[in-house]
Amino acid sequence: MVNTSLRTRIVDQLSDLDGESWNALANPKNSRFDPFISWEFLEALERSQAVVPETGWLPHHIILEETDGSVVGVLPLYLKSHSQGEYVFDYVWADAFQRAGGQYYPKLLSAAPFTPVSGRRFLTGKHRENSNKYKAILLQTAISIAEAHQISSLHVNFVEELEAKYLSKFGMLLRTDQQFHWENYNYSNFNEFLSSLSSSKRKNLRKERAKAQAGLEFLHLTGSDLTEVYWDYFYEFYIDTGARKWGSPYLNRETFSLLGDRLSDNILLILATCNNSPIAGALNFIGSDTLYGRYWGCTEHRSMLHFEVCYYQAIDYALANNLKYVEAGAQGGHKLARGYEPVTTYSAHWITHPQFRHAVSDFLKQERKAVEHDKAWLSSRTPFKKTGA
Repeated sequence: MVNTSLRTRIVDQLSDLDGESWNALANPKNSRFDPFISWEFLEALERSQAVVPETGWLPHHIILEETDGSVVGVLPLYLKSHSQGEYVFDYVWADAFQRAGGQYYPKLLSAAPFTPVSGRRFLTGKHRENSNKYKAILLQTAISIAEAHQISSLHVNFVEELEAKYLSKFGMLLRTDQQFHWENYNYSNFNEFLSSLSSSKRKNLRKERAKAQAGLEFLHLTGSDLTEVYWDYFYEFYIDTGARKWGSPYLNRETFSLLGDRLSDNILLILATCNNSPIAGALNFIGSDTLYGRYWGCTEHRSMLHFEVCYYQAIDYALANNLKYVEAGAQGGHKLARGYEPVTTYSAHWITHPQFRHAVSDFLKQERKAVEHDKAWLSSRTPFKKTGA
């Protein structure tokens, strides 16, 4: 029988909730491990001041618990004063709403900050028999907060497909997009993967790898090998890329030290070295069956080096460690020619204003059709051998 004596409360910093209680719901035993919803990852962003009100991220996590204090559900949630670091772009919505006299910001967002990786958001892990009940309470609490405080919207970004469809039953508007992921079809090594490609694509990949690898060595660092010296190198790469791409990098040096200290066994740092000195690197996180590429940078620009460090070295690691997928970040149609296939991603949105919600709903219907059409077109143009070839 379900215990109806439930209550919700808000915590504005994850350090107020012990990691064991959070992780029991986010990554319970016998479930796929997702590093980006772990207490260690999310709290490190807060502790290092990467996710704080001063950077436009006010933690507003919803905790669902029984009257005895037992936590049975959590929803990572942030009050945002902008739309940066989300990878689901709603700038047009914000502009339209504000031109009509509304106030789009602040808004509510449930997501793993700065992380375009699909995963669970309504976390009820060890209470699966009551999961839908608890998710409904968490969602209604978030919507009630938005309505009570006249907040324009609630967004749940990069949510798993099944959870997205569940949220749609409560009136949330579904949005789709696509990424490019590599899948391990039981390849024994990289050459076997290459053999699945058409002749021309296979030759191109070999040429790219040869050009990128010339004169370089590559390190795969994880666990205790992730020393502060290597984090110093990588932070220099990260700052260079961030400054060129978006002007103000999201993370700081302390963030990487905290992540390395807490999640070292779930981190893979790939470095390209020349004469034993690192010149480029890519930071990856390791899940149960997936390698997640997150950040890349370099201090010496070489032809094809980005593809080698971020894509091909990641595939090498996945093959050597029996991982099923490599997710190399958002966007990037250039990944298609390198064996990464189009995959649909989902987000869910609650718009408080009825007329604005109707307009967004109409827009999303058309956008979903365009995304579906684009995915079908791209899927027909992968580099893999055609059936019967």
